[in-house]
Amino acid sequence: MTPAVDGLRVARAGPLALLQDAGRFGVRRLGVTQGGPVDLHGWAWANHLVGNAWGTPALEVTFGGLELVAERDLVLAVAGANLSATLEGEPLAGWRSLSVKAGQRLAFGAPVNGLRAYLAVAGGFAAEPVLGSVACVVREGLGGHDGKGHRLAEGDTLQVTPCRTSAGSEAPREARVDYRGPAELALLPGAQISEFSGASLFRAFNADWRVDDRADRMGVRLTGPRLHCRMTSMISEGIGLGAVQVPPDGQPIALLNDRQTIGGYPRLGALTPLACSRLAQCLPGQEVRLKAVSTEQALAAYRRFRAGFA
Repeated sequence: MTPAVDGLRVARAGPLALLQDAGRFGVRRLGVTQGGPVDLHGWAWANHLVGNAWGTPALEVTFGGLELVAERDLVLAVAGANLSATLEGEPLAGWRSLSVKAGQRLAFGAPVNGLRAYLAVAGGFAAEPVLGSVACVVREGLGGHDGKGHRLAEGDTLQVTPCRTSAGSEAPREARVDYRGPAELALLPGAQISEFSGASLFRAFNADWRVDDRADRMGVRLTGPRLHCRMTSMISEGIGLGAVQVPPDGQPIALLNDRQTIGGYPRLGALTPLACSRLAQCLPGQEVRLKAVSTEQALAAYRRFRAGFA
């Protein structure tokens, strides 16, 4: 096994930069959540562009403000949101791989298109797995570059696994998402959907919703017409990725990767993994719409997505 070496040093820490592999699975019975990239699409493309296998750890950068200095020559790629990334002060092209020389500085600025960018290096970032994964969950103090669930801080060094590869790979145009317009989010109806009034169901799938400023890796609150559910109480049950809960105020909450493992609010159903990815790139105030899809439609879309990274 190739030993890890110093790859990138943090010269300035942004508000939230976390190391994420595909996620932590098989431990939710212990109350431990999933973690992993909230935008699976951007994370997967960043890794793919530098030749990494599915599941290789990459860096999730939220909002920007992060500056990194290369400790050695690297091949890297940035995908997902446009956070005004620069290399030595010059604009850095997203959705493609490029070479970086030792001593060069990579910086992420203000969001232009989307909210979260993904940085992958050829060979992958290296960290000690915790419960089978390096996925960083700050709330639980698990994973990340130090194994303790910490976001990157000034002076931290990211380890990499050296790998010989060439730069120049580029994502096709259809893979590059424009995150700025209204987002259509595919939702699998289910759970307690029959307990909602007919008028509420009509509003749920025909109204424009807005992303609230109460949004993070745990979940995103949507504001719009009030939804009414006939259930007044229920026993808490397991919560999967994308579950859309409706608390008593009638405003839905879509739960993402760092969600709690159980919940007691009625659910309209669940967003598909790719819909979660799209929602995770929405800024506060952005419009979204819910679109009901069948299990067959959701599986077909996800299989097409994964086939591109086989």
